[in-house]
This record gives sequence, structure tokens and C-alpha cells, in this order.
Amino acid sequence: MSEPKGPGRQEDVDVEERQKSATPRRYRVLFHNDDYTTMEYVVEVLQRFFHKNETEALHIMLTVHKKGSAVAGVYPRDVAETKVSDVMADARDRGHPLLLTAEPE
Repeated sequence: MSEPKGPGRQEDVDVEERQKSATPRRYRVLFHNDDYTTMEYVVEVLQRFFHKNETEALHIMLTVHKKGSAVAGVYPRDVAETKVSDVMADARDRGHPLLLTAEPE
């Protein structure tokens, strides 16, 4: 018995499966220093959006102030990008030019 020929014919197709990594890539959310955003606002944002206590928030804010940038947290990509977007929108609404970025770990 022969196989049907034409459009209805089924063929064996080799499909290469992609290996998924065990852990998804994580992203650091960085605060960048500027000369206009107040230190108080940065501490507030770290507490409100990143759930830092006052001591942690002050430490991160001072690191940003002294070194130019600091990591606020490490998250999956979608969470990191959402935090960057939400914080920058809040900063703009309040008249601050605060810059955050998300970069791979």
C-alpha cells in the first residue's frame, strides 16, 4: 500500500526543540544620580516601590549620590521593566528627572 500523495500527505518533520534555561535571566534595576531629584524623594520611592526599610533606602540613596548609581533590586525582566516605568512616571508627575534603568545581571 502506498502513501497518499499531494496536499493531504503527511510528512515526517524533524523539529528541533529549544532547551529552556532552568532559571530565567534576571535584571538589576539601577537608580542614576542627577542634580535635581531630591534625596527625600529617592528614599520615598525606594520604600514605596521597592519595599525597602528606611535604613536600606538611605543606604541606596547615598550610594547613588556618591557613586553615581546603585542597584535597588534584581527581578525577572518584566517586573524590572514595570518598576522602571512606574517609578519614572511617578517621578515625572512630581517634576523629578529621575532616571532608572534595567540591565541583565
